[in-house]
Amino acid sequence: MDATQWITFILIVQVIHFLGTWKLYVKAGRKAWEAAIPVYNAIVLMQIINRPKWWVILLFIPIINLLMFPVIWVETIRSFGKHSLLDTWLVILTLGFYIYYVNYMLDVKYVEGRSLEPRSVAGEWVSSIVFAIVAATLVHTYFIQPYVIPTGSLERTLRIGDLLFVSKFHYGARTPMTAIAAPMVHDTLPLVGLPSYVRKPQIPYFRLPGFKDIKRKEIVVFSWPADTVRQFHIREAGVKKPIDKKSNYVKRCVGLPGDSLQIIDGFVYANGKQLELPDRARPMYNHVVTVDKNINNYFRIFGRENLRAMVSQVPIAVMQQERPKQIINALQLNEVKRDSSYVYFAGQIGDQRAIEILKSKTVPNMALFNLVAAEAKSFVGKSGVVSVERFNEKSTHTRVFPHDRSHAGTVDNFGPFYVPKKGATIPLTVSNLSWYKKIIKDYEHNTLGVKGNQVLLNGKVVDSYTFQQDYYWMMGDNRHSSEDSRMWGYVPENHIVGTPIFIWMSFDNFVDANGQMNKFWKWRPRWDRIFTTVNGAGQPVSYFKYFLIALAAWFGFDYFRKRKKGKS
Repeated sequence: MDATQWITFILIVQVIHFLGTWKLYVKAGRKAWEAAIPVYNAIVLMQIINRPKWWVILLFIPIINLLMFPVIWVETIRSFGKHSLLDTWLVILTLGFYIYYVNYMLDVKYVEGRSLEPRSVAGEWVSSIVFAIVAATLVHTYFIQPYVIPTGSLERTLRIGDLLFVSKFHYGARTPMTAIAAPMVHDTLPLVGLPSYVRKPQIPYFRLPGFKDIKRKEIVVFSWPADTVRQFHIREAGVKKPIDKKSNYVKRCVGLPGDSLQIIDGFVYANGKQLELPDRARPMYNHVVTVDKNINNYFRIFGRENLRAMVSQVPIAVMQQERPKQIINALQLNEVKRDSSYVYFAGQIGDQRAIEILKSKTVPNMALFNLVAAEAKSFVGKSGVVSVERFNEKSTHTRVFPHDRSHAGTVDNFGPFYVPKKGATIPLTVSNLSWYKKIIKDYEHNTLGVKGNQVLLNGKVVDSYTFQQDYYWMMGDNRHSSEDSRMWGYVPENHIVGTPIFIWMSFDNFVDANGQMNKFWKWRPRWDRIFTTVNGAGQPVSYFKYFLIALAAWFGFDYFRKRKKGKS
């Protein structure tokens, strides 16, 4: 829905409101035309139902207004003496159209200065709950949203099982684009598993002013551009979602609009300079670990901290040097190293099928382990360890973006390429089209075609293109176990959600070996990560004990205050 369509929709709503309420306005001592003027009619209605005028603001805030409309419907009929439970349910279940019946068919009288006090304990509870939900939804939608780290793409910087608070106001909150959706849930209703939203109407993209821009190397939460799954962790190709209902991803921004990027031997280079990550970042890479005997006998050297690396070890196989390289690529194998006689490769977590096809055998004293640099360094020289070498994928393929044979790469050797900036114009040719076609077609909604050596944009031959919004390049710190921009490309500015600022809880054993969430009683708190900040320099410090001290002090103060008040 574009701006014109949205304005038309608002005008239709105004007409519906006028036709259903003008007689009630008159009975309340107002003029009929006052029910027809947008915004002003809402101010007058607040006076009629004896509610504060600032409620009008809530009626124009997406998602919040969905909660407020039923409240206004109920308050309207109660202002004309319709207090019964049946009246309440009728006005809610008919989406407010019961007011038409009251307006035209009933001879009701306006109750001026009616009491706003609930008539029962149940009514008081309902009133309190409704406004608690409104307040929580307002905070959740526009200020702070809780978020859980479900995958290991940022291990060990952010861990699986970290529960975060994500700030939406740092970059400016993105107003909801899906007009009709359940509050405080994302794409799926709990328990029933149904979509939590109605696809149409859609509100044009708008972002409130923020107080900072995204900076290179910051951790960012965004809507996954390539999302086609019904629920997170449930692969289901072909599901099309509104932007704000796509699955939320969290990665590190390594490329800003206008940057020229390249990945060389696993390191990111921005505008010709190697990117130095913050000291809190703990990037992980696969390492080839070779021992003098069977590697299964040496798990003890890795220690408890490296349990996840041990569980996800990738066995390495060997085959004759003369085997065609195309076979390795076709089977999606990673070449680990080669010598004059053999090629050593790793499959997808020990792909026995690949080993059988190649008539190869596993190398019992060698495996791939996912380690941070300090861990890898600590293993060197330990008894039985022959070598620890960082893995560097060099055999190019089309599994990485832009999935084009002429721009083949690897997760460790990628590019160079340009990160589009709003208003920037680039030459557009058949040879570079694959880098930008998803942007031009899917994110900026143009038709695109190729005729011989010419590029057709909306049916016309063009040799350049001007971008309509900014784009970013996002990568995980877990460089060999992260589905990020290297796989699906750029992140548009209208997909940005916010930035994580605080870990309020963290659990070990949050997921099982298959990546599925464990039962909650199996979770184990990571006390050193609770109440720690995400950003900043130096080692994270837990403020949990200070929180407990402050909480105890508050309860103590409140107890003595009430006790003193009771004696007076």
